[in-house]
Amino acid sequence: MFKTLDRYIIRQFLGTFFLSLVLIMSIAVVFDISEKTEDFAKATATMKEIVVDYYINFIIYYSNLFSGLLIFIALLLFTSRMAGRSEVIASLSSGISFHRFARPYFVTATILTVISLYVNIFLLPHANQKRLAFEKAHIWSTYRLEEHHVLREIQPGEIAYFESVDVPKLTGYRFSLERWQDGQLRRKLLSDRAVFDTVSGKWTVYDYMIRDIPPDPGFKALDQGTAPGVPPGEGKARMPAERITRGAVLDTVIALKLSDLGQRLDIAAALDRKQIAEFIRAEKARGGSKAAYYEVEQQQRTSYPFATYVFTLIGVGIASRKVRGGTGVHLVLGVLLSLLYVFAMKMTTVAATNSAFNPTLAVWMPNILFGIVGALIYWKAPK
Repeated sequence: MFKTLDRYIIRQFLGTFFLSLVLIMSIAVVFDISEKTEDFAKATATMKEIVVDYYINFIIYYSNLFSGLLIFIALLLFTSRMAGRSEVIASLSSGISFHRFARPYFVTATILTVISLYVNIFLLPHANQKRLAFEKAHIWSTYRLEEHHVLREIQPGEIAYFESVDVPKLTGYRFSLERWQDGQLRRKLLSDRAVFDTVSGKWTVYDYMIRDIPPDPGFKALDQGTAPGVPPGEGKARMPAERITRGAVLDTVIALKLSDLGQRLDIAAALDRKQIAEFIRAEKARGGSKAAYYEVEQQQRTSYPFATYVFTLIGVGIASRKVRGGTGVHLVLGVLLSLLYVFAMKMTTVAATNSAFNPTLAVWMPNILFGIVGALIYWKAPK
């Protein structure tokens, strides 16, 4: 059963958090409108699409993004206010332990963590789909693929290569398609350029050459002077002759879409659990360089909600002390710790996306490190 103190702390915690969230999101929407007024004036979107498809989902996305830090700030605000009015001292003087005093904080943290998990895993991907679709139609400029020497494994043994890709023109230059079998190159298509048809899903290659390469008999057969399938002494082994075909234009069906070569990384936020897991598997299979980024996005959907417990540990330990300077001192400490957390998160995610650092460890490391710091602060707080 919740006591009066429990209900009071939970009410103060939730009330301060949601009030802070409403204020911050109101400011964010005003700033975003001021930045995108010109885009909206040029766009063909209706007022309903702007409000429903964009700004409602904009609020969901950024509310979830800033929720961890706002929980921390809200906790510091109302707890330091309680400490300044000697409410914390009065509570502890009544005979309850510090751990009992902190219990409603962690009950509230659990409520907020469950809400954040639901939003991250189920609600947010669908909200991002609508928001990003609106931005793609009315705000974004044309996407360009900066990567050169693009190599993708379409399926086992079939490898496509582009020296460069012009996404707006749906064209890839210096295109080749190799087919391998039993470790041997059996067919290779070379082309000056390949153009993707978004309607049919076909690639049209221009100025092409196809090399059909028979199986290699192997050095042993050549050394023994026997051809494959010919008994010894009845034939001489020769290297099989290639067959070369040339042409001007060829339509070919390849299980490769233009989006498989590259797309905006923001799209990862619009994929649900199954889609992002499938994308990671396919990206690794075809040798893509963006698998780590999607793995980071996948893990952050769980790690960010659990950061609420980390912030609660640190916040209760710091703000429950009555210090000279009151709320101002606590807010300064809170902002500094928040900046350090964000900096640590950025450092580890950059290491994961640009080097061989494990994405799962990169995402969870800030929570682990700051969790240890929070546990130390919480342990020392009663003293």
